[in-house]
Amino acid sequence: MTPALPGPGLEAARAGVARLAFERSGPRTVVRTALAHSPLRLLTPRNHGHAAWAYTSSFGGGLVDGDHLRLEVDVADGASALLATQGANRVYRSPRGCRSDLCARVGRDALLAWVPDPTVCFAGARYSQTLDVTLSPGASLVLADVVTAGRSARGERWAFLHYASRLCVAREGRALVDEKWVLDPAHGALPERLGRFDALASVLLVGPALASARQALAERVAALPVKPRAREVISASPLGEDGLLLRVAAVSLETLLSTTRDWLSFLPGLLGDDPWARRV
Repeated sequence: MTPALPGPGLEAARAGVARLAFERSGPRTVVRTALAHSPLRLLTPRNHGHAAWAYTSSFGGGLVDGDHLRLEVDVADGASALLATQGANRVYRSPRGCRSDLCARVGRDALLAWVPDPTVCFAGARYSQTLDVTLSPGASLVLADVVTAGRSARGERWAFLHYASRLCVAREGRALVDEKWVLDPAHGALPERLGRFDALASVLLVGPALASARQALAERVAALPVKPRAREVISASPLGEDGLLLRVAAVSLETLLSTTRDWLSFLPGLLGDDPWARRV
């Protein structure tokens, strides 16, 4: 059902800002600040590990035309935090567009894992996002970004109007990643350009806490055989000695999520608990 347009005198857009701050308290990390303005919500469930967890969601179950969400995150020195979403990031038909911004600072020897559920753009959606992360010396980052073809079962395969994602990660003023990729039918029909693939993902691993995981994944990807009509196409790009950027295009979301969860199978060990155990 298409959301009703605001009446005269009402704001045409919903602007939601949320702030999260994590800090070390003895052997564990705790949530020091969790403040959200509608339509954003924050959930901070307990877990059995040493890291603190937070999940975002939005009232109405998705983004409607004109929404602009901003999430500001601070992970203090030595802290470990998981940031995820309560469900898929649904973007409804939005002629004027919607956007979402993540701005995070990760302190010295701290860890941030940003592993949201996939973004699903409905037919007629316009969406852009920015992921901007600043790392202190010794900080580590796990970041996943997944986008799907949309509601293919309803005939809405790659039927959105615009999708743009910018990723900026810097350490001590030096850019490790600064890129933007765009999916827009103005550049050519998306179903034809994407071919048989229905889901795309980028997974970024940066920092000393992930050194062994990066090495193992880089070796695995390098050893993959090249097969015609493969169900997924995978690449790995080293970022100096401190990072690894993995990408995958898959014929289905299920195939892609199986691969990315396998890549991130080390995460429960870093967090002290499994964030996916209750979602299987």
